[in-house]
Amino acid sequence: MDMGKNRSGRRWRAAVVTVLAGTLLLTAACSGGGDDSPSWQGGSQAGGGNSAAPAAEAPSPEPTLSTVAVTSPALDATGVEAWSDVKYNSEDPENTTVKVTSPKGDEVKGTLDKDDNVWKPSESLAWGTKYTVTVTTPEAEGKSNTTTSTFTTMKKPANLVRVTSFLGDGNVVGVGMPLIMKFGRAIPEKYRAEVERRMVVTATPAQEGTWRWISSTEVHFRPKTYWKAGSKVFYKVQLKGVKLGDGWYGRSDLTVDLKIGRSMIMTVDNKTKKMVVKQDGKVIKTLPVSLGKASTPSSSGTMVVMEKKAHTVFDTTDTDPDGGYRTDIDWAQRITYSGQFIHAAPWSEGQQGRRNVSHGCVNVSEAMGKWLFDRTMMGDVITVSGTEDKLKNGNGWTDWNMSYAEYKKGSYL
Repeated sequence: MDMGKNRSGRRWRAAVVTVLAGTLLLTAACSGGGDDSPSWQGGSQAGGGNSAAPAAEAPSPEPTLSTVAVTSPALDATGVEAWSDVKYNSEDPENTTVKVTSPKGDEVKGTLDKDDNVWKPSESLAWGTKYTVTVTTPEAEGKSNTTTSTFTTMKKPANLVRVTSFLGDGNVVGVGMPLIMKFGRAIPEKYRAEVERRMVVTATPAQEGTWRWISSTEVHFRPKTYWKAGSKVFYKVQLKGVKLGDGWYGRSDLTVDLKIGRSMIMTVDNKTKKMVVKQDGKVIKTLPVSLGKASTPSSSGTMVVMEKKAHTVFDTTDTDPDGGYRTDIDWAQRITYSGQFIHAAPWSEGQQGRRNVSHGCVNVSEAMGKWLFDRTMMGDVITVSGTEDKLKNGNGWTDWNMSYAEYKKGSYL
């Protein structure tokens, strides 16, 4: 073998490889059309089997955990009111959860407003009890961002206002029956809106209605029109621990579940001296009546049956020693506080349908008195028209003696 030729051949092949390598490098440097990024997978592979050092990868950013904090009640606060909200801060409010637990670990029912970052209890908290608040945002890299805080509610106050409902569970009442709440102490005006917010009425089927303050110690609710016959009515009054002014708080909560009966409407016209009785929209009876004489007229307006007594005694001698009377009465149905009743008056049967001779009551015969008494219920409606006296609002359950627009003006909401 010619060693000289062999060495010459090797030099030639080396030169070719060098040229090719240069060509590949030039090609790589010119590729991309102005894009600085490589055009091949991985971005580090050069031609000719050689490899450049891989570019150092940028470190992954540390996950940013949203911060949460309870802002109210303050940490370890004491004397907190029983209806206090829990407020918090969060960078991820949509995915933040809030849990309030009792000393036994039981979760307290509440609603979470993620727009305002506030948790509201669904019922009053217990007096003198320590609660734990836990606010949590979602996990990130296996870690959750959680904060806890505690607070203690106020001790049971010495000054508590008794709250009572006139109606109770299972009552069946007429379509004109107002819901009546009474307080053991006057409620200052600045607290009445909050009281109304915590007295929620639910009717099935749904019906529009409103509360109206009759006095500082009494509030009524009526629907826009008479209750629908057969409705179910439920109301929930949550006033335990609610501030009612001057260091006084609501004593308790209560619920009432009742039913509206069939519709019965009695209409009395002084011109005809007759009462028309409608049940569920149909006339079932027309009967003669005698109303109050000129010196003691019956009131014109819309009233409801407030009380029923099969047998009672009317005694006015205490209030009117000179002209008072004491009389046994059958089938009496009270319709005003001032003493107007629908009742049987056998002594005026000859005048009924012709002349007014009563002391302001609606007189009917003994037979018709019993007939009505057997069919009416508390809350049934009676409207009297055409008399010399106009019914004064507040003289009985006069909730229907005004328009709904006027009635609503008595609400503080």
